Amino acid sequence: MYARSWSSPAAEGSVGQPSFVARHGLWDEARLAAAERVEASLADVDLVRLVFGDPHGLARSKTLTAEAFRGVLRNGMNYSPGPFVFDTGHAVAVDFLGDHGIGVDEIAGAGNFVLVPDPLTFQPLPGGDARTAWVIGDEYLRDGSPHPLSSRAVLRRVVDRYTGQGLAPVLGLEVEWYLTRRLDDDPGNTGNGFGLQGRAPRVAALNAGYQFNLDGHYDSVAHLTDPLALHLLALGLPLRSMEHESGPGQVETTFSPMSALDTADAMLLFRTVAKSWCARRGHHASFMSQPLLDAADPSGWHLNQSVTDLASGLNLFGAEGPSGGLSPHGKAYAEGLLDWARELCLLSVPTVNGYRRLAAEHTLAPTRPGWSEEDRSAMVRVVGHGAGAHLENRIGEPCANPYLAVAAQLFAGLDGLTARPEPQDAATA
Repeated sequence: MYARSWSSPAAEGSVGQPSFVARHGLWDEARLAAAERVEASLADVDLVRLVFGDPHGLARSKTLTAEAFRGVLRNGMNYSPGPFVFDTGHAVAVDFLGDHGIGVDEIAGAGNFVLVPDPLTFQPLPGGDARTAWVIGDEYLRDGSPHPLSSRAVLRRVVDRYTGQGLAPVLGLEVEWYLTRRLDDDPGNTGNGFGLQGRAPRVAALNAGYQFNLDGHYDSVAHLTDPLALHLLALGLPLRSMEHESGPGQVETTFSPMSALDTADAMLLFRTVAKSWCARRGHHASFMSQPLLDAADPSGWHLNQSVTDLASGLNLFGAEGPSGGLSPHGKAYAEGLLDWARELCLLSVPTVNGYRRLAAEHTLAPTRPGWSEEDRSAMVRVVGHGAGAHLENRIGEPCANPYLAVAAQLFAGLDGLTARPEPQDAATA
């Protein structure tokens, strides 16, 4: 059958900037090799969802055809600064047309930035009608320098500081969240507008809660969480466990240890996929610390942390000898977290809602800036011995920006390692 041919003479340079990646030397050898693998796989893909995490930790995206993405991969994608301008209520929070106060001329006038796909993050999204892939992008100014509001760039810089000292952080995710059943399909647009958010979805709890780790309570959410677990595994995420926590329909999801950038990328992907997965099945996933739900026990985000010496491959936090415990390096890292506790809260607990968890009536939430081997009221808990020794920072809320939350904690820990203050004893810190 004859079909019209639509000419597009300027297609090659119609998005991004021609050869943007090569001109500015943005990729290392690993990414150059990954880009070739991605290009070879595009014949098996219909659509590519190009994503980045905004300053609030929400995934913002554009969905491209595979053919369009072929050019975007090396040219980048012109992107509106809207996600940097609005707050979570979609009100204008940064005056890009006036004195924005950031000190970067290129930002004035709300001009485009360039979003460059990171080919190492390219992966299929299973289960959709179209053959769709997901890839995370890095934000750059038009002159090729990292965007000053790029959360992922902030984390990269902190990781580079570790690498420069022959170290590599290793992190593990423990994320609590709520699974509820939608009572209607109202989209929530009534009264919506710039700075005005519509009514929250009407939901019902899936069980009564308050039987910690009860198998019967897990069974009441398993019709969603079990297939979600298989979906996360199909995405390649190192899922370790799903369990029922205290609150009604409160789930904890844990992942095996990862590198710092992988950890933040995984958190962004997990939250995004969990919410969409549940929504398509008439349910609602909430990563608020204290959702408006009867008898809700607050949710937290525990970030498990250790540091590996790149030369030896050894965990610096494991103490030598039969007594085990935490090494001087581990104690110094813990002191860094405590020294920066006030500042860490800005990025690990970024909402007023998150602070509602940090109260004495919530017995499993941290209530004091100390470290301990077993006391869960302390902000930092020592877990494991020897090669498995690590610190669990319990302060975070699940909706925090993963790149900024991880970067802040790694910065504080490295500051402690570098300063090596005289560590306090556990439980008295």
